[in-house]
Amino acid sequence: MSALHKVVPASEIRKHLSKTAKRIWCPGCGTAIAMGGMIRAMVESKIPEKEFAVITGIGCTGRAHAYVDYDSLQTPHGRTLPVATGIKLARPGMHLIVFSGDGDLLGIGGNHFIHAARRNIGITVVLVNNFIYGMTGGQVAPTTPTADTASTAPYGNLEEPFDTCALAMAAGATYVARTTAYHVRQMVDFIGEGIKNKGFSVIEVLSNCTTQYGRMNRKGSSAQMLKWFQKNSVSLKKAADLPPEKLSGKFITGEFVTGKRGELSARYHELITQKNKERVDAHEA
Repeated sequence: MSALHKVVPASEIRKHLSKTAKRIWCPGCGTAIAMGGMIRAMVESKIPEKEFAVITGIGCTGRAHAYVDYDSLQTPHGRTLPVATGIKLARPGMHLIVFSGDGDLLGIGGNHFIHAARRNIGITVVLVNNFIYGMTGGQVAPTTPTADTASTAPYGNLEEPFDTCALAMAAGATYVARTTAYHVRQMVDFIGEGIKNKGFSVIEVLSNCTTQYGRMNRKGSSAQMLKWFQKNSVSLKKAADLPPEKLSGKFITGEFVTGKRGELSARYHELITQKNKERVDAHEA
């Protein structure tokens, strides 16, 4: 356990929770665990509270904006990233956290996800992946595993799911990591690294949805689903030494990309400064 985890008590984390928000998530939902990990990473970063903003979309994760006592905003479905991009371009000094689900970011918002990664805009995305559209009725999502059931796939999903981290890497994100709602300490560390990264960061948090995905696929209680994540997670380092058949049905966790390249909002404001200088020089000449 790092020193940072030792010195930040739970009482300090609770200071960043809204005093008026009412419970909306199902008992045992992994979204609350992911939100707690996000807040802890924000507190441990030592960045002033006023420099953060939390952007959420629609769905189970969408209520997080009402729980956090930071500047926050809920956007229309799938539009978290264009809204966050606009804020970042206007206020490049802000640390923007997009806290949203797999359906919101990879379904209706999929094109925005690809282009935010391509642009390397300085936004930290905490993508809570519960394998299903939880709040709206348990429909197949872009991440629902093949053959698993959903309300729109009672005989099993025929489609191949997105690999969130592979998609983010291919599109150009400069920090990409995967963890689970069971691995809270790792989650906090990964989100913290995403906040430090100057470009587009994606932290995928595999989350337990007991009410929809878990019930329809007989995964048991919330505790049993968390144990399922523990049992079936393999670190990236260990996965490199295992044959494909040993990795079937496993979740590979770890940091996939920790790279650097030019961040969009910084380049945008450098260009503005340069052009303004050129205009002044031309006028004085």
